[in-house]
Amino acid sequence: MGGGAASAGLEKGLDRPGAQVHCRGMKKGEWAERAVPGAEFALRVTPGARRAELVAGPDGYRCAVTAPPEDGRANKAVAEALAHALGVAKSRLVLVRGAMSRDKLFRLEP
Repeated sequence: MGGGAASAGLEKGLDRPGAQVHCRGMKKGEWAERAVPGAEFALRVTPGARRAELVAGPDGYRCAVTAPPEDGRANKAVAEALAHALGVAKSRLVLVRGAMSRDKLFRLEP
């Protein structure tokens, strides 16, 4: 799906300041119906992946990010990808638990 600038930022992850993290093929706000204040999102995260991906499957949400799991860079990338999918500001997402784990729980604040 497309190559362009969005894809270039996707492949580099958060290696440069201001890099955008968008999941391949996901439009901003594609999951807008799930953006209910107070909603919680449990995700299984794969840091350091070849390409970013955010999917909702029968076993829950899975998110792969290109950012490495160091200095909170992967957590930031996951929050950006989830905010993009929900069509909300990333500042509205709060990491409730899982800062050092692959299993994370985010809550959407009002």
